[in-house]
Amino acid sequence: MVEFEQSDTLKRLPKQYFSYLAERKKQIRKQYEDVIDLGIGNPDLPAPEFIVNELKGAATDPTNDQYGPARGFDYLREAVVDYYLREYGVHLDPDKEVAILHGSKAGIVEISQCLLNPGDTVLLPNPCYPDYLSGIGLADAEIVELPLLAENDFLPRYDLLDKETSQAAKLLFLNYPNNPTAAVASSEFFSDTVSFAEENKVCVAHDFAYGTIGYDGKSPLSFLQTPGAKEVGIEFFTLSKSHNMAGWRIGFAVGNASVIEGINLLQDHTGCGYYGGIQRAAAKALTGDQSSVRALTATYEKRRDLFVAEFEQAGVEINLPKGSFYVWMKVPEPYSSEEFMTYLVNEARVIVAPGDGFGSLGEGYVRISLAQPTDTLLEAAKRITDLAPFKVDSRVKI
Repeated sequence: MVEFEQSDTLKRLPKQYFSYLAERKKQIRKQYEDVIDLGIGNPDLPAPEFIVNELKGAATDPTNDQYGPARGFDYLREAVVDYYLREYGVHLDPDKEVAILHGSKAGIVEISQCLLNPGDTVLLPNPCYPDYLSGIGLADAEIVELPLLAENDFLPRYDLLDKETSQAAKLLFLNYPNNPTAAVASSEFFSDTVSFAEENKVCVAHDFAYGTIGYDGKSPLSFLQTPGAKEVGIEFFTLSKSHNMAGWRIGFAVGNASVIEGINLLQDHTGCGYYGGIQRAAAKALTGDQSSVRALTATYEKRRDLFVAEFEQAGVEINLPKGSFYVWMKVPEPYSSEEFMTYLVNEARVIVAPGDGFGSLGEGYVRISLAQPTDTLLEAAKRITDLAPFKVDSRVKI
């Protein structure tokens, strides 16, 4: 067999963190049987029945067996518009300000292709969702990191950037509720973001994947709710987390018309539209009864509270997540993130995601997913808190 060399474009791609984790988990499961996996953000509950029934009915419609419009059916784009108006009070043009995506990850990778040339500057939070790096690598752009630190509630500070860097930047990635830190953004922060973007003519790409998952009676803010936001950026939304439709691969981007047109243009060349049955179901999800969305958030909040309570009962203080379905836990000394993950696997049979996979400032943390049944989470918490590092000092903070 002739082995052909990969292109320079592929060589620029970073190591795919979640593929790496999946391979590690495969090896771990060969070694141990009673493993609890808290390392992946994959919803464990089914999609609501009314959405599944919509797909079943659409599957019998032969028109859905044909190629659909490359930019999505009108009814789905209009459902997106209705959803944003109802939930966030944001007005959108279905023809110019909505792009239908094969899950929000597709758009997150595509936007770098749409806006960045080789050598261009992109502002990237550290830590962050690793797949932002994929699009940036494909575009051969240069990264300037924005530290997300606990002392600033895991929000970046634009005042730490020098003027030259700010003016050179073409794209800024944000993600609130945040993966992996579980932080949320304030209206003041989003206002500062719009001002920064306007002054420096940088496009804001806000990843709103966990937009429906906020706790303690507080709904997460859409970036587009901020005055002027639609002039300087777009927002990605996915039904994966809000409606437990991760495997259905359907999402959308909304906002700045010029950026939306770029994404649509790229997709005109790389795809042939999306299965009409899934588009019908997605439209139903957006326009139908949202009580299942609220119930899902309540489920995650209950899981969060019970999980954290197990640590508190063991005398361990842990930061309470404000959004998403993750716990961003500081590891006890003297472990690194990778060492602590290995320790948890060997001693507690619990898998978590090492924080360094989300960026250098993720070192010293692990990400724990709440996308497991309550009994499983409580068993995992008990196994962890029974370990020696948590018995040394009852006042330890993680």
